Parts: sequence; structure tokens; C-alpha cells
Amino acid sequence: QVHLVESGGGSVQAGGSLSVSCAASGVGHSSYCMAWFRQTPGKERERVATLDSRWSKNYAESVKGRFTISKDNAKNTLYLQMNSLKPEDTAMYYCAAHPVDNFCPVGFRDYWYWGQGTQVTVSS
Repeated sequence: QVHLVESGGGSVQAGGSLSVSCAASGVGHSSYCMAWFRQTPGKERERVATLDSRWSKNYAESVKGRFTISKDNAKNTLYLQMNSLKPEDTAMYYCAAHPVDNFCPVGFRDYWYWGQGTQVTVSS
């Protein structure tokens, strides 16, 4: 059974940095796409970044050049390093995983497994 647990959220001033983590279990010997999504009240969950089994990365246009998705297979952990944070980055950040055949899905409805989320708040 795939299990995802996020951590590392918090409050930071605009221009600052923060890193969130996702401890993953049950995906070590399978081909999975890993991703970070974020959501604010009243809005649909949006993709922030994806990392496929070939280590190919994709980012939302709003975070390109500022955020970096990575993983440590030895620790079974996915990371999202967030730099130059803006108030509009404030959201609940979720870790997601999905078994893939060719490429990572971009829509949240296509992912099978989710963590509980961790809140990130950026003040101006």
C-alpha cells in the first residue's frame, strides 16, 4: 500500500525560502510519478511540479526558476525546495503519486495516492 506523509510547511516572509518533504512508502520497486500540488480555499488543486521515474521534471509556469522538485531514493523521500517565495504561493501543499506507463499526469484527478498536506504561508 502506498503511503505519503508531508512535512516542513510553515510561515515565511516574501522573498524567503522553505523546503517541504514527502516521506513515501510502497513505491520503491514500482514505476511511479511523484508530484507536488497546492490548493487554496475555493480553488481547484493545481500542479506545482512533477518528477517521473526517469527523473524528468516539469513545473508550473508560475514557479519555474524558483521551485525545485527532487527525491532521495535512499531515504524514500520527495522534496520541494521553494525559493523567492511570493504571497501567491500561500497554499496547502500536497504530495501525490501515480503509477505511470509513459509520462506524468498534470491533473490532480489522475493521481491515485495523496498525502494529508502541509500548509505554507507567505507574508508580504
